[in-house]
Amino acid sequence: MPTACQLDQYLPRCGMLSRIERTVTVSWRHQVLFTQNVFDAENATLRDTLADGEDREPRKTLVVVDEALAQAQPTLVTQLETYFKTHADALDLVCPPLVMEGGERTKNSYFHVSEVHSQIDRYHIDRHSYLICVGGGALLDMVGLAAATAHRGIRHVRIPTTTLSQDDSGVGVKNGINAFGKKNFIGTFAPPFAVINDFQLLATLQPRDKRNGYVEAVKVACIRDREFFDQIERDAEALRGFEPAAVQRLIHRSAELHMNHIATSGDPFEMGSARPLDFGHWAAHKLEQISEYRVRHGEAVAIGIALDCIYAREMGHLSGEDCERILQLLEQLDFSLWTQDLLHEDGDGRLVVLDGLEEFREHLGGRLTITLLRGIGEGFEVHEMNLPKVLAAIHELQERTESLPDSKVIPASA
Repeated sequence: MPTACQLDQYLPRCGMLSRIERTVTVSWRHQVLFTQNVFDAENATLRDTLADGEDREPRKTLVVVDEALAQAQPTLVTQLETYFKTHADALDLVCPPLVMEGGERTKNSYFHVSEVHSQIDRYHIDRHSYLICVGGGALLDMVGLAAATAHRGIRHVRIPTTTLSQDDSGVGVKNGINAFGKKNFIGTFAPPFAVINDFQLLATLQPRDKRNGYVEAVKVACIRDREFFDQIERDAEALRGFEPAAVQRLIHRSAELHMNHIATSGDPFEMGSARPLDFGHWAAHKLEQISEYRVRHGEAVAIGIALDCIYAREMGHLSGEDCERILQLLEQLDFSLWTQDLLHEDGDGRLVVLDGLEEFREHLGGRLTITLLRGIGEGFEVHEMNLPKVLAAIHELQERTESLPDSKVIPASA
């Protein structure tokens, strides 16, 4: 047998010496629970979720609450504290709930993430403790990033308080904040320990915020489920009037379809170039940024969906009938399909919204991949966009809005 020294003379002086490779499979449970009055002391949903069948000391819990929600429901924080006192044998609220600013502004700086990190450190929240966020999608994104990066990941429970976060963003596995003028530039993929959708928390939302979440249901119906689209059409008047049964039906099915995609797509963390759940979003994300987030996410997505439907029709992919059904449904749900921000130009006279295509590609890397429609319930992917056709679609949206009686237009930013 040759000695180690003798073998050494045969080893190459550069290049790979050897490789060890293994496939690591990680499974995780993704659960969304639906309830009413989650902080009612007699409602055991939250207690049972945090206990998770384990028999051990009370679970240390840090809670963050959306400031706007706390103002709209003045008894909420007290009710939350009472809930934890009632269930003190199983739950340990380490400090009074942290009331923090919500909305997109909370995502525009790392300061708020650091603020949550400091409280995690102060109260010794560890990987077996819980960080609960009660709020809308932006606050959930920011707090989720804090949870994912403290101790390389602590247990995070989302309690979404808007239709948009209950039927879409809150049930997803992404978090993040904005940076360098780009939406969600900093973030991670980190499945929450649980999502608890409490329909009662939607009661004090303003009509604009209640409506916002409808568009993500329309989106997922367009790419995945024609029957769900038909149901939304049938419920359009009830949804316009915010009838609870119709709203709850929409949220439940939309959340289910989003979760089905995450669980069965084979790419829950978007390692490839496709983002089918972001149908209509390449323009929407840029439009939010152009308007300095005065155009809200749901409003921007409605415009983005309309734009991509007209484009798909002009490219011969989508029938005129299906395109018109989608646009009419969005209008029936009281979405405006136009804002002058779409015409915002850079110094060279180019529409700034078009930069959203490259930023969309860059966000994932690889090839540009845009989801379009062949029909309602049938999405497919393209890897290039015909810019003259995109411009024509933008101008058609403008003409459509100006020609409709009583049409709503989102004013342009200053």
